[in-house]
Amino acid sequence: MSYIILTILFLLSGFFMKYSDDLFDVNEDIKFASVFGVLCAITSAAATVYSVEAAYIFIAILIGNLIALKVDGIHHIITLLLFVLICLLFGIPELSLVVLLICILAALGDEVGHELISKFTKNRFLNLFFEYRCVMKVVILLLAVCGVFSFWIFLCFISFEIAYEIAGIIFEKFN
Repeated sequence: MSYIILTILFLLSGFFMKYSDDLFDVNEDIKFASVFGVLCAITSAAATVYSVEAAYIFIAILIGNLIALKVDGIHHIITLLLFVLICLLFGIPELSLVVLLICILAALGDEVGHELISKFTKNRFLNLFFEYRCVMKVVILLLAVCGVFSFWIFLCFISFEIAYEIAGIIFEKFN
């Protein structure tokens, strides 16, 4: 698999993740939210079993969301179970616990900050920083600068985030 395919998997995963969440949260459409969740699980698990860098990112997002109690619907449970099943069947690359912990803390910081920061400050920068979940972006960039990750995986993660935002815009436009 090349970086182009990995980028496509990140794009699709970000899009499917957001669309699944919006279908459930806004329309209460469990059926289609679950379908998009399954698509998200397949694309993110495919990236995870192929790339150690992707594994850090997607496992950290999963664990960070679990700790933040953001796994709050049947579509999330289905997605989680399928992701774990695929990873168990195909295996994940060997991970450094230190790097994984750094990524988990970044994902958790994004989720907690996204929910809480606007309740504690009116600072525009901080509100935008956490609204767009920038902790993980900064951490992945720093890991790339330090040589732990490739710069390409940072670009893959940015593509994930862009696709996530585009899915939100498309959802709002057509629902």
